[in-house]
Amino acid sequence: MEVTIDKNSGYCFGVEYAIKMAEDEMESSSKLYCLGDIVHNAMEVNRLSSKGLVVIDRDQLEDLHDCKVLIRAHGEPPETYRTAIKNNIELIDASCPVVLKLQHRVKSAFDKMENQSGQIVIYGKKGHAEVIGLTGQTLEKAIVVMDDADLDQIDFSRPVTLFSQTTKSTKGFYELKAKIEEKIKAAKGVLKDIDFNANDSICRQVSNREPQLQKFSEDNDVIVFVAGKKSSNGKALYQVCKGINDRSFFVENETEINIEWLNPEDKIGICGATSTPMWLMDQVKAHILSLDKNSIKAII
Repeated sequence: MEVTIDKNSGYCFGVEYAIKMAEDEMESSSKLYCLGDIVHNAMEVNRLSSKGLVVIDRDQLEDLHDCKVLIRAHGEPPETYRTAIKNNIELIDASCPVVLKLQHRVKSAFDKMENQSGQIVIYGKKGHAEVIGLTGQTLEKAIVVMDDADLDQIDFSRPVTLFSQTTKSTKGFYELKAKIEEKIKAAKGVLKDIDFNANDSICRQVSNREPQLQKFSEDNDVIVFVAGKKSSNGKALYQVCKGINDRSFFVENETEINIEWLNPEDKIGICGATSTPMWLMDQVKAHILSLDKNSIKAII
């Protein structure tokens, strides 16, 4: 078997930066709190927990005082910063610069839309950490949409400004954009610039992985996609692989690999999400290479 790890897979710079900040801080501190999982990958969360990173939720944050709390790459709403000031909490802010820039854009657009009786619409997953940070810029007035049923929340007779969660599908964003345009035309009879402003705010480091993964999936007989079960980016990128190569399999770690997926002569490609550490893909590769070729032959 030939086993290759996709060189374009692994952490995006925002996640890599947050993990480095956490590790650097824990070198001089016995305990560091993190508001939510630092990355949507249980294996990496467990590794950092063993070093002293303690994951908390927003309710627990309210009860903390005089300590250090890491803000992960997803960013946080304004309320988190207010709580930190009130409770004398030192924030180690590892918010991704791309996410911070988007938060500022959403806040500016919201202030403008308030004066025009308009609406902020965010293409994203309701309850996702990044989306919580974005809706916080709008006093929770933003409308979060994922599919056609969610469009019923929008008043198409009023102006609409559209943004996207940075890790969503580019294809999905433009399909949603077209649907909103059609509904505004149906409601008003015409579509003017003032009626709709669509902002493609998807991170290109993420979206560029789609065409790269398509080619990688074509070049291999079997795709082993490694990602955490909670990673929305992982779910989206896995579907990119599956759409090209039907022999694509989603695993969280090497223990989930089924030997029946493999043939001795296969070219096997290993890839992952922006939240998948390279050490984990290396671990999966080592496991596959350790499989006995005769055992694989005996099954097929």
